[in-house]
Amino acid sequence: MTTPLGAPAADPPRLLRNRPYLLLMSGLTTEAFGAGIAAFAVPLLALAITGSVWQAGVVAAVGHVGGLLATLPAGVVADRVDRRRLLVGTATVAALAWGSAGVAALDGHLTAVHLAIVLLASSVAGAFVEPSVAGALRAVVPAAQLPTAYAATQGRDAAASLVAGPVGGVLYGIAHALPLLAGAVGHLVTAVCAALVREPLNGDTAAARRTHPVTALREGLAYVWSVPLFRLCLGLFALINVLLSGLLVAVTLSLAEEGVPAPRIGLLSAAVGAAMLAGAVLAPWLVARVRVGRLVPAALAMVAVAAAAMATTQSLPGYVAALVPGVLLVPAANAAMAGYAAAITPPELQGRFSSVMDLSVSAALPLAPLVGSGLLALLGIGPTLVVLAAVLGVTVVGTSCARPLRRVGRPDTWADDAVVVP
Repeated sequence: MTTPLGAPAADPPRLLRNRPYLLLMSGLTTEAFGAGIAAFAVPLLALAITGSVWQAGVVAAVGHVGGLLATLPAGVVADRVDRRRLLVGTATVAALAWGSAGVAALDGHLTAVHLAIVLLASSVAGAFVEPSVAGALRAVVPAAQLPTAYAATQGRDAAASLVAGPVGGVLYGIAHALPLLAGAVGHLVTAVCAALVREPLNGDTAAARRTHPVTALREGLAYVWSVPLFRLCLGLFALINVLLSGLLVAVTLSLAEEGVPAPRIGLLSAAVGAAMLAGAVLAPWLVARVRVGRLVPAALAMVAVAAAAMATTQSLPGYVAALVPGVLLVPAANAAMAGYAAAITPPELQGRFSSVMDLSVSAALPLAPLVGSGLLALLGIGPTLVVLAAVLGVTVVGTSCARPLRRVGRPDTWADDAVVVP
């Protein structure tokens, strides 16, 4: 695309003919597969190294602190520098970090401290990738195609989840180093694909550079705070991520403690990935027909019911049977929220907006393994799932009553909500 940033082309190409979009998606898809394989192995590897459920949770939590600290500065940087170069640099750093862990594991010298440092470096790099990608997609994808593009992103992540668990389990069974090396390869491919993008992924950054970084950060925070829905989402995203990630951590560690082989544990994430992939296929159809204000509470309600059902089964087959229908609407809800936010946010604020919203996710990441492992160690798996299901239920009620979310309609109405920054 050669039109100015934020202005759609007169006859925009379909996404499958959009070269910069395909390059970005190819790299990020490979990264999602590699990172998913590595992420599956991390709690198992941490448990094997430390011998303690709690210490394994601490290792995972420490690794996320870097992303939490880097999230807000990353958004400012993504709006001030060449996003293509930023993607290349950060993906390369993450590849080197995972590669070092893989080599250490091959030699039998990987320690808990080394693993935590790798997770720390990877999370810092990821903090810069997210706002860069958000701004890049808005730069190369016309506004009318954003719901489809974000639905494809959900499908990508779902496909990665589908494959990452079983492949991660098999690779972990062969050698503990292999999932870590897969993570390195995934990030390396992202760096290469981003380097091949020739279209501009930013508008004119000269004005952004003239603004002091602290002032730019304040502008991003002020923008998010000025939109009632975004204010709501700051807390909502953090809570949902703590609950869902904590649930998966608790279930994974519980199955590992019971002696369930890693490949079988991987079937859980594979089943969830298959359901998410099916949901991603349905997402464009659902987003086009169901108001966002109804879709999001419905998706959360299905997850809450699934968590309650899991508490009654406490077995791998039961977990699979509950989670598969439970997550079916999640891709559509995610695509709707992401597409709406991108459509109404000015191009020059995309990076900062993304980083501020990602802060809620980053804040949840260190807490999720602590919540999951802590509740598991204190209560056992059954009561842990009951507690998480109850809090999810309260969240469903809250989102159903929240007017800023209830008022959001279908994509054909999103343009009316576009925010104009003076």
